[in-house]
Amino acid sequence: MGRPAPYSPLSFRIKPPSRDSPSPAHRSWLARNAHFGKLGQIVAHENVRKRLQGKSGTAPEALPVVTFDHGLSIHFNGEEIRVLALAPGHTDGDAVIHSTKSGVVHMGDQFFNGRFPFIDLGSGGSVEGYLRNVAVVLQKISSDVKIIPGHGPLASKADLRIFHDTVSESIEIIRKAKDAGQSLDQVKAAGLPEKFKIWGSGFINTSRWIEMVYNSLKKN
Repeated sequence: MGRPAPYSPLSFRIKPPSRDSPSPAHRSWLARNAHFGKLGQIVAHENVRKRLQGKSGTAPEALPVVTFDHGLSIHFNGEEIRVLALAPGHTDGDAVIHSTKSGVVHMGDQFFNGRFPFIDLGSGGSVEGYLRNVAVVLQKISSDVKIIPGHGPLASKADLRIFHDTVSESIEIIRKAKDAGQSLDQVKAAGLPEKFKIWGSGFINTSRWIEMVYNSLKKN
């Protein structure tokens, strides 16, 4: 999960269970991690702990106590909560949370409902990996699941499919332009077709999205 949400001050009024859900290594979450770390155990991808340890000013209580690299299950409140470790996508330390009995999947910033997503290339993120992660989740979830995105309203599997297909199509447009020898400035000047306009109305506008995709494809 990237930048602070508007309700982030509420995190200091929440008392979590003994284990908190996985949290990324973004600085905007450090204060909340430290708060929750005093009240319970933080569970996160092992890369999150490594990155937090490398950040100056990280409080010891902000560090994950339980880490994983492939995933795990937490049995809490009468149900199995599955934690699916993802390949580098939004960052290199993300996970998806599936509450199996409740039929709820928390995608975090691996899903921006109706908007272009943020790919943190500086934290090991990858545009192509991001898209593959969304495809993996689509294969694993049922059609009646409720999905909590990192940004945007509560979603369905159909919403996630639209997100996947739209992001995929935009990536291919940028890829073809790059492979044809166009510079980043040229691709940004050309933009994307009109139907993508609404997708660039979030905090990741079309220009930023094109730049992220272009630079990620160039790295890979």
